[in-house]
Amino acid sequence: MAVIAVVNRKGGSGKSTLATHIASYLAERGFEVMLGDVDRQQSSRLWLGLRPQSRPVIHGWTIDERNFARPPAGVKHVVLDTPGGFQGVGLMKVALYADAILVPSTASLFDRRAAAECVKELRSFPRVQLGKCRLASVGMRIDGRTRNAEMIDAWALEQALEHLGSIKEAQIYARCLEQGLAIFDFPRNRAIEGFLVEWQRICGWLDGVLAAQTAAAQVPSDSANPQPAPPSSVLPRPAPAAANNLATLPAPSVLPRPSILSAALAQRRAEAAAAAANANVVETPAFLRA
Repeated sequence: MAVIAVVNRKGGSGKSTLATHIASYLAERGFEVMLGDVDRQQSSRLWLGLRPQSRPVIHGWTIDERNFARPPAGVKHVVLDTPGGFQGVGLMKVALYADAILVPSTASLFDRRAAAECVKELRSFPRVQLGKCRLASVGMRIDGRTRNAEMIDAWALEQALEHLGSIKEAQIYARCLEQGLAIFDFPRNRAIEGFLVEWQRICGWLDGVLAAQTAAAQVPSDSANPQPAPPSSVLPRPAPAAANNLATLPAPSVLPRPSILSAALAQRRAEAAAAAANANVVETPAFLRA
C-alpha cells in the first residue's frame, strides 16, 4: 500500500484539486484507491459525493486531524488531502505513514513562504531524512501569460526540492470539481490532451512511488526465508546399533588379551574334547582289512 499526502499550510494553494486528480488518476489505472479528507472543510468528501457512479470507484475516508491514525487495512492506495495550517503532531503523524508528500504552491509570496516552512518541518522528521518518505513540489494555478512558472521553478531549486512542473489556471478544473470529476475521467481529445501534458511529470513520479512500494512488498523477509544455520564443529554421536545387527559393527583392531584363568580353562576344554573323540573312534574289523 502506498500513502500519498498533499500538504501545504496555506489555504487555497490547490491541495484539493491536486489530491482529487491524483485519486482519479490511480482509479483510472485500475487501482483500489481511498481518498482521505483531513481538511475540516471536507472539500474532497464533497467532490466524492458528486462523483458519477459510471466512473471508477474511489472510496472515502473522513479523518479527524487531531486523531489521525494508520490507514485502514486492505486498501491498495491512499491519497490524503490535508488542511491549511497543518503542522505539529498532525503533520508528524502524516509523515509517519506517508510514502510520498506533494507540496503544491501558487506563485504568491505567502504560498511560497508557507510551503517553505512546511518543507522545513517535514525534513525534521526521521522518515523524510532517511528517504523513506519522498518530497516533491508542484506549481498550481499558474497564469500561463506570466513568468510565474519560472518563479516556482526557481523557488523549488532554492528549496532543493524535486519539482514536477506547474498546472496552469483553467476553468476546466473548477468544472471538474463541481461534477466530481477530473481531467482523467474525460475521453481523450485534442483539448484534453493539451491539459494532460502538464500532468505527465506528476503521473510519472506517482508511478515511480507505486513501483518502489510494490518492489519493497515483494522482497522476502528474513523470517519468511530463514538462512541455514552454520555447520557445527562438533560432530554428532552415532546412534547405538541394534542388538540383532551386530554384524554391521566394525571389528576392533586390537583383540582384548584373555586372562590366565581363561587360557587354562580353554586348554582343559580342548583336552576333554580330544579324549571324547578318541573314545568314540571305531576300529576297522580285521576281516575287512586288506
